[in-house]
Amino acid sequence: MSRKLDFFKVEVVPHDPNWRSAFETESKLIALALTENVVAIHHIGSTAIPQIHAKPIIDMLVEVKDITKVDTQTSAMEALGYEAMGQFGISGRRFFRKGNEAGIRTHHIHTFEVAAPQIERHLAFRDYMISHPENAQQYSELKRELANKYFDNIQGYMDGKDGFIKAMDMKAAKWRPSH
Repeated sequence: MSRKLDFFKVEVVPHDPNWRSAFETESKLIALALTENVVAIHHIGSTAIPQIHAKPIIDMLVEVKDITKVDTQTSAMEALGYEAMGQFGISGRRFFRKGNEAGIRTHHIHTFEVAAPQIERHLAFRDYMISHPENAQQYSELKRELANKYFDNIQGYMDGKDGFIKAMDMKAAKWRPSH
């Protein structure tokens, strides 16, 4: 049974090299839960960008053949400890979140059907940041400042990152086709 994870303390921590193996372990479980519907599983978000501070939550982007089939696979995800959140504010997405025994959030799963525009946006942002460490460090510093300012206000933290993320999304979209 999943716990409700309503209160969210905003905390960013230095990059942890174990995040990569945590992603790899969890992605295998997700692939088994969503079976042949899975096309690809990507590590996204700040835990996928080396050397920057991040909330210690593994963000995963799952590409599937049929997004509506995910709705019938929810029980398999719940068996892994995930809470199904539906579209959760983004049309065409199926979002799942998971916490540990203490109720601390550990994983986010963003599921989209192949060719959804959100897939390219997330992957371009990640790859751009990895290839542009100076921008990644700016992002890391911004996240640290916002986490200190909004330690008990996830919405304030998210709103504070929005302008920077949009600017990087634009740079990444222009950069990605050539890489």
